[in-house]
Amino acid sequence: MSVVERHLIPNLGHIQLRQLHPQEVQAYYGKACERLSGRTVQHQHRVLSQALKWGVRQGYLGRNPCDLVDAPRAKKMTMRTLTPDEVEVMLTHAAGNQFYPIYYAAVSTGLRQAELLGLRWRDVNLDELSISVSQVLYKRRGVCTFKEPKTSGSSRRVSMTPKLGCYLREYRREREILYLELGSVLSLDDLVFANADGEPIDPCTLTHNFARIVRRAGLGNVRFHDLRHTFASIMLLRGAKPKVISEALGHASVAFTMDVYSHIISGMQEDAMALLDEVLPEGVRACQA
Repeated sequence: MSVVERHLIPNLGHIQLRQLHPQEVQAYYGKACERLSGRTVQHQHRVLSQALKWGVRQGYLGRNPCDLVDAPRAKKMTMRTLTPDEVEVMLTHAAGNQFYPIYYAAVSTGLRQAELLGLRWRDVNLDELSISVSQVLYKRRGVCTFKEPKTSGSSRRVSMTPKLGCYLREYRREREILYLELGSVLSLDDLVFANADGEPIDPCTLTHNFARIVRRAGLGNVRFHDLRHTFASIMLLRGAKPKVISEALGHASVAFTMDVYSHIISGMQEDAMALLDEVLPEGVRACQA
């Protein structure tokens, strides 16, 4: 369901266009921010403003009420990342879980949940240790559908660690045996991460399963998406170049990556200065006659 159908029409649709004043819009934003994030309401503002801008051009109303409204501000969420030790704890508690392969792949590649659930075996090159992101899996109105990645940057090739490559090689053998037992053959078009019958995994089921695991592990409020942040933070702390990380994550630009992980980068300044101190000579003052 779209933003218009779910939020704007139920709350503002009863008001005629010429009677829609900035006060009504501002009041709605205030109520919406009580139950929705600022970023979500900010998106609603953009949609509403564009729609009303079109209405002004068509002569349906004199001016755009949104021009006189303070748009909600998106609060920057506190990022939760796992330390290497916490990653080990999480994976230990996930051992034996049917979704363990996804969790291990997520923290090893930084791929989004939708990207992982859309992977086919043809997208995984175990010889070159690479993954090609060419489709994603989304759930809309209770139905799982495959789509192309939203942007050209999201369609990308991601390198794998040798450990992940070895793991996926063994995992593929297990899937091949399972398929033979079910009377079929694993093909390149089959999903890498799927239910036992080969059907797509429900994203909601995966999300809830992960939440239970981290609670049992005592890791607090960690989301599945935080595995992506964990991948990026560990890569940065290990000295990987921001451009390499930006490309792996499928970000639009290195600047965006630097902004998202600025708190980690700023915390690395002391280490960087220590390295610089090892290279530069001590300063020498000229002797005064």
